[in-house]
Amino acid sequence: MMNRPLVLLVALMCMLPLSAACQNEEATPIDRTPLPALAAPPYICEHIPLKAVELMTGTRNPLVRGHFNLTSDDIPNTGVCVVRRRTDQENVLVIDLSSGNDRAAIQEYLDDGAAPLPGIVAGAIGAYSRPKNSENNSAYAHLVRGETRVSVQLEIGVEGRDNAADVAAMMKLIAPKLLTQTTAPSASPSAKADSPVKD
Repeated sequence: MMNRPLVLLVALMCMLPLSAACQNEEATPIDRTPLPALAAPPYICEHIPLKAVELMTGTRNPLVRGHFNLTSDDIPNTGVCVVRRRTDQENVLVIDLSSGNDRAAIQEYLDDGAAPLPGIVAGAIGAYSRPKNSENNSAYAHLVRGETRVSVQLEIGVEGRDNAADVAAMMKLIAPKLLTQTTAPSASPSAKADSPVKD
């Protein structure tokens, strides 16, 4: 029969890996802090608040490329901002500003079960959703106003966060700035009041 000291030693050795695992989990808790209500510096791609990006992707000091053209009167306002993890170069977030009236596509998106975005910019229609059984906690939001569309594509979200709420909150932060500088109809005073802090 195994003596008591040896039994205790074996039990202690079995518990050590579990204890280490618990400590690792405690060291990296899920940050469920909601995205900021107002955009504030620092920004990436000149217009996207870094704090919001870090919260929704769980990626600190990400790799970033892209910019938005909001100054030309001769061509439609367009641009893209791509956010990648440094560890594996995977895209975690893509924000796209493009030309084209996709109101019918947004309506189809809504008919398929996506949630409507709240009134962010006057005259716009938008929707957001988190795909069912998404392995990467992805979520998407799209907003169309006039001939311009903004998309927030969270390719890899944080497990345990409300990923759909995150893309909707990001859209609220950036759409007033990206869309009110387009040739679409002017935004209402209430929509302007929700505009993010200027650079």
